[in-house]
Amino acid sequence: MKFRLSRLWQPLVMLSAAAASPGALAADPQVDLKTNAGTIRIELYPVKAPKTVENFLQYVKAGHYNGTVFHRVIPNFMIQGGGFEQSYRQKPVRPPIRNEAQPAVKAGLKNDVGTIAMARTSDPDSATAQFFINVNDNKFLNFRSADPQGYGYTVFGKVVAGMDVVDKIAKAPTGPGGRFPKDVPVEKVIITTAVVVDGK
Repeated sequence: MKFRLSRLWQPLVMLSAAAASPGALAADPQVDLKTNAGTIRIELYPVKAPKTVENFLQYVKAGHYNGTVFHRVIPNFMIQGGGFEQSYRQKPVRPPIRNEAQPAVKAGLKNDVGTIAMARTSDPDSATAQFFINVNDNKFLNFRSADPQGYGYTVFGKVVAGMDVVDKIAKAPTGPGGRFPKDVPVEKVIITTAVVVDGK
């Protein structure tokens, strides 16, 4: 686990479906990540992680995720994407946002199976566009203390449909790709479009 945590902290490599406590269902937006492996529907919790959800939705509405890839996939851990084009060129991003892992955990959002969280570097307040979806209960990624080693990773939603797609991606063969020496799907997993679900 220590190895995996340190890997999540590396700059640029950043980083059952219902695991987190549901928010106020009537107000919770949903986003469809349409990929060449299938569609993943994510429900977001703006009451519990307001700045993080606002940031993610801004990237969705701006079309930032369209054409990006899941560039880091580790079985029994997580799948990570949202930052690199198919050529593995990193996309430009807006300024980073403040880490909301502490209030999110208090509100019941933890890095459990099927949840989505923001990837970042070793700086707790460095998250921009990259995200990851947990395929295991990664408790060591939750907020533990108000210091660089304990801030954790902000969960802001969960997969409500398409967890089978997430699992399929997580089990895909991997190897080197672009600037990355390993953990890159051999067959590219592309987010063709990311859209807010109508009526949400």
